Amino acid sequence: MARVSGVIVPMVTPFRKDYSLDLEAASWLARYLSNAGVDAIFPNSTTGEFPHLTMDEATELVKAVIDAVPSSVAVTPGISANTTLHSIELAKRFRDLGVETVISTTPYYFKLGPRALYNHFAEIASSVDVNIVLYCIPSTTGVVIPPSVVRELAIEFSNVVGIKITYDSMSYIKKVLDEVKGARRDFSVLLGIDTMLLHGLIEGCDGGVVGLANVAPWIHIDLVRKWRSGDIGSALEAHRKLCRLYRVYEIDKPAPSVVKAALESIGAPISRVVRPPLEPLTDAEKNFVRRVLAEVGVDRDAQKFVP
Repeated sequence: MARVSGVIVPMVTPFRKDYSLDLEAASWLARYLSNAGVDAIFPNSTTGEFPHLTMDEATELVKAVIDAVPSSVAVTPGISANTTLHSIELAKRFRDLGVETVISTTPYYFKLGPRALYNHFAEIASSVDVNIVLYCIPSTTGVVIPPSVVRELAIEFSNVVGIKITYDSMSYIKKVLDEVKGARRDFSVLLGIDTMLLHGLIEGCDGGVVGLANVAPWIHIDLVRKWRSGDIGSALEAHRKLCRLYRVYEIDKPAPSVVKAALESIGAPISRVVRPPLEPLTDAEKNFVRRVLAEVGVDRDAQKFVP
């Protein structure tokens, strides 16, 4: 399988007004992202409100995404759960749908030490024949995966193929790059914060798993492609555009609420509905998001990729 790299989108999970899954809207969004040229789609993600989905709903969602996109777009769903056994069950379900790679956060209620973290991921890796991308997001889990644990897993398990890092710490990212890529060059290191994407590429990262790519994936794609081609000036221009777009997060609500309002603002058939206890953006907050999108030209450019 090709390495996990480029632009991977942690897809929102669309809901209807009664909070049921809107699989038609999910399929629309998957096609929109595919038309824009993303490398992979990540359903059952943090931005996709994975803690609010049942296993059956997650399975339905992943199947809908797989059915909506060509095989050239990888579908890399999340298997994050508070128990190792639930993560393994999700991985088996997704493997049976044809998935080759899954993404797994650290458990997010009990705060595990290094040995327990290793055991959690090692059990998943040895139980299911799928590739695994570790996911370090301490803002929601309260736990940072030590670089030594990442290195140990990468050396011992060939199917532990990468890590997504959503952590505003370049020193941590550099430690992972130094310790893990030094031992295994094919291991992928992916950034989870849009505005850190260029910095990560400069340091040697392989791409990003970035929430605002739900709305404007072409900006992230352009940044990565221009960097890889050596067009540093254009990559910097795309980075600056992302920084302006990132202002939508000035709204003091979690990312799923903001990204859904942004999608609604560009005319996507996706409502602002999020499952409680999350709250949707108010009309005034959505108007702010709409202004930011207009300033960056996202509302106009999005029409090129509408399925």
